[in-house]
Amino acid sequence: MMAEPLTLYLAAPRGFCAGVDRAIKIVEMALEKWGAPVYVRHEIVHNRYVVDGLRAKGAVFVEELDDCPPDRPVVFSAHGVPKAVPAEAEARRMVWVDATCPLVSKVHNEAARHHANGLQMVMIGHAGHPETVGTMGQLPAGEVLLVETVADVARIAPRDPGRLAFITQTTLSVDDTAEVVEALRARFPGIVGPGREDICYATTNRQEAVKAIAPRIDALLVIGAPNSSNSLRLVEVGRRAGCGYAQLVQRAADIDWRALDGARAVGVTAGASAPEELVREVIDAFRARFAVTEELVETAEERVEFKVPRVLREPAF
Repeated sequence: MMAEPLTLYLAAPRGFCAGVDRAIKIVEMALEKWGAPVYVRHEIVHNRYVVDGLRAKGAVFVEELDDCPPDRPVVFSAHGVPKAVPAEAEARRMVWVDATCPLVSKVHNEAARHHANGLQMVMIGHAGHPETVGTMGQLPAGEVLLVETVADVARIAPRDPGRLAFITQTTLSVDDTAEVVEALRARFPGIVGPGREDICYATTNRQEAVKAIAPRIDALLVIGAPNSSNSLRLVEVGRRAGCGYAQLVQRAADIDWRALDGARAVGVTAGASAPEELVREVIDAFRARFAVTEELVETAEERVEFKVPRVLREPAF
């Protein structure tokens, strides 16, 4: 019996961004320089496959600095950490490496600059997400008001409505964030915004690629972790763009084949912390069931690279 035909529309860009690639490289270089174990505070990036791979090489993932011995190096995750964390590492005389994505650090610097100018911050982000926690932790308690939705904008009570600035988490939905920004500007006409968009290039590009393939497909698979903000946003963007079925999967084994019954065009993308190996794994799973034709839909070309911290390029102690 001949396999039924199916077209896979592969979104591009997809998968690893420059910040994730740099963070993983930092852990690998730390292991090469200092040997195992190297401790990592929180998941270096939100992907179990990546974390398990680094764990196999000798990385030890912990939740807090208290879980790290003082005589071993520790790496801070790509999502960023509150100021108190490196301060504590310094106090304990630990060797530490900051793998915070430079684009997240840019938001940290914006917040610090506005605070120095006497402005209270409004952050658009998801409560409890490591990036949000890290960004809010750059300033004293009470200096950052968190909003997630348009409804939240009506509820915040700044100390001086005429002296506000806003920043955003880098992995949000571009469209949803635009609505919240519009609500902020309507309620606080003098609010100061970022000079350039806080939502990072990789998040924006991956969402645009999903929008481009959505009209052509019956279903969308987003490869990513359930705690990955940018991956979850890709599912939402696909649905908003008219894709009737959009599913987040971590591996090929997670695919709900019954939900894809009758589909003849399926879109595939991956969040910024998902490696290309998992994309190929999903494609191979489709090839085992269908006569697959692959079609690449590329909406942008990414050439961004970030340097690793100098401490990793210096001789070991």
